[in-house]
Amino acid sequence: MTNETYKRGLIVKAQSGFFTVETSEGFVICQLRGKLKQGRASGDIAALGDHAQFTILTDGSGVIENIEERERSIIRLDPRPQGIYRQILLANADQAIFVFACANPTPRLRMLDRFLVVTEKQNIPAIIVANKIDLVENAKEMFRVYESIGYRVIYTSAQTNAGVDELKAQLQNKISALAGPSGVGKSSLLNMIQGGLGLAVNEVSAILKEGKHTTVTRQLFPLDGGGYVADTPGWKSLALWDTEAEEIDAYFPELRDLVPHCQFSDCSHIHEPGCAVLKAVKEGKVHAERYDSYLRLRAGQE
Repeated sequence: MTNETYKRGLIVKAQSGFFTVETSEGFVICQLRGKLKQGRASGDIAALGDHAQFTILTDGSGVIENIEERERSIIRLDPRPQGIYRQILLANADQAIFVFACANPTPRLRMLDRFLVVTEKQNIPAIIVANKIDLVENAKEMFRVYESIGYRVIYTSAQTNAGVDELKAQLQNKISALAGPSGVGKSSLLNMIQGGLGLAVNEVSAILKEGKHTTVTRQLFPLDGGGYVADTPGWKSLALWDTEAEEIDAYFPELRDLVPHCQFSDCSHIHEPGCAVLKAVKEGKVHAERYDSYLRLRAGQE
């Protein structure tokens, strides 16, 4: 519930304890009320994408009184001397956009599989962008397995403008977490969608990758017509920190419906008789490379 005496807004920038909150009336630079910081915090109290309730001071700055409950969060564990700290890369993301190139660099699909498991676990819809389709003849063949298991794949090229309008429409009126390996063309695509957007995102991204976690700037970039994008580097290091090996099959859409049909309720899908997953792999109903990704993640490998 929002206290009627408080104003409410979206945190669109976070830097060194200062939060830029966007409201219908403009932007307010806020800090946290002291009571919110009492005790040793085990994670970010306020983060990019949070909905904040705040009061205005006489100098025009604000004090954040409450952070509304988050629907979901993209969380990275940050080991610190006092213990593990839960760093929130982005709160309340409507979707994650994973950009991979079809060539130059060669797509690392096991990395993509890991990203998808994280989004499945954190209940964030994932969209795959297969970029640089102008460099290959078989782009749809390369990513067909993901479409077959229910993920939306947008095929793009910043060189030919292919798919750019489709991607732009997908971003409208949503808070989108953007991720992908370096060199895949994220900036070029963003510049095609909105002039200067890729350059702006790139500048903040470079600081994020080089800076210390406590001092870096995190920022939501507004889109013409509505919506925001945030570059969220570090997905590769996002640990499945509270995930047991026995849970991993639940985050592979093509496996989870098969699990109830296994002979044993605690089936690992590695060697057991009567395993519905092994049967589906053998029959070609589950892609061998995806199954290999499952085995690697279950074993705690990259």
